[in-house]
Amino acid sequence: MSDHVDLPISGPNDGPDPELVELPAPRRPFRRFTLVCLTATLLGSLGLIASLRGELGYAATRGALSDKGSLEDFRPEPTLANQWIRGEGTLSEIGGIRYSRPLESDSFRLAPLASNPKIWVQIRVPDGYENDHFVAPTVFAGRLVPFSSLGLRYDALGDAPVTAGWQSGHLPKDAWLLVDGETPASNRWLIGLVVLYGAFAAFSLWALYSLLRPLPVPSLAHGASRV
Repeated sequence: MSDHVDLPISGPNDGPDPELVELPAPRRPFRRFTLVCLTATLLGSLGLIASLRGELGYAATRGALSDKGSLEDFRPEPTLANQWIRGEGTLSEIGGIRYSRPLESDSFRLAPLASNPKIWVQIRVPDGYENDHFVAPTVFAGRLVPFSSLGLRYDALGDAPVTAGWQSGHLPKDAWLLVDGETPASNRWLIGLVVLYGAFAAFSLWALYSLLRPLPVPSLAHGASRV
């Protein structure tokens, strides 16, 4: 009868495999580029969501249109930012600008009220009606917002008077804009856009976590042998 010796079986807690530890780290030439792209996507998505928060709040407005009457002596409070209001007034014949937007056949006018230069109104002029005989409306209804927080879509309007050739002080720093014709319902599409940006941010965050989390080091397991 032959003698045999059973060697102890090594378990998974004996430590990492020395041969695997000594192996050089795998080459990852595109890892840094991937991390940069994911980080940029995450920050960009969050930045776009933040820039649209005012318009998103306006799109979620459920209240009725607030009638402010005459806007000639109207002094908006900060609580009225991104509110849906209606008011009456006469646009100034001097100091306004006319501009157009890409993919829009209509043109737009931006002008202050005749007796209240801190309230500016943007009106849409239908295509073909922009001429000397155009009569501006005197009743406006839309979103009221400070020029200091116009958001991403209207951010360029703050510099529009200077671009048109007016002096830098032509537009008061504490001026407000009434976007005539912009209703909460017409801005509901922004909700879907914000959801899409949120999905981009969530995916980028998950992908960054997956790439940066530490991976477990495999251990050496010995089998039993007999002599």
